[in-house]
Amino acid sequence: MTGPQQRPTGPEQAGGVERPPGGSEPAGGSEPAGGVRRSGLRNPDKAVRGLGAGTMSLEALVLLLAIQPIRVVGGDLSGAAIGAIVALAVACVVLAGMMRRPWAWHAGTVIQGLLLLSGLLHWSLFALGVMFALVWAYALHVRRVILG
Repeated sequence: MTGPQQRPTGPEQAGGVERPPGGSEPAGGSEPAGGVRRSGLRNPDKAVRGLGAGTMSLEALVLLLAIQPIRVVGGDLSGAAIGAIVALAVACVVLAGMMRRPWAWHAGTVIQGLLLLSGLLHWSLFALGVMFALVWAYALHVRRVILG
């Protein structure tokens, strides 16, 4: 009969692997000697590229899906405004596939500016531009925090 007083402790517990108090280990192993905390991601570059590509893809989808509601609710949507929406959506899709390139982040910022400028064609495009500029600013912030 084994009781609580006979449980193995220390290195004998769990197959000879000593566990730190609290029951969990740091995700990335030990902390670097410089005291700089890692993000905990296996591949931070790839994660950040995925964030940028996902943001651009979502923007393209929302722009294309917004054409009909803008026409119905917002009223007079000109052909130039529809052309600008389609061109920006295509640029977002192309840019989403090129996030590996360092200049793609700058191009994404330019696209946000162009969307804001397309607000001259219709007020709702300016509203979309403000929303996506804020989302893009957050993505740039996350990129700076993760990659340094």
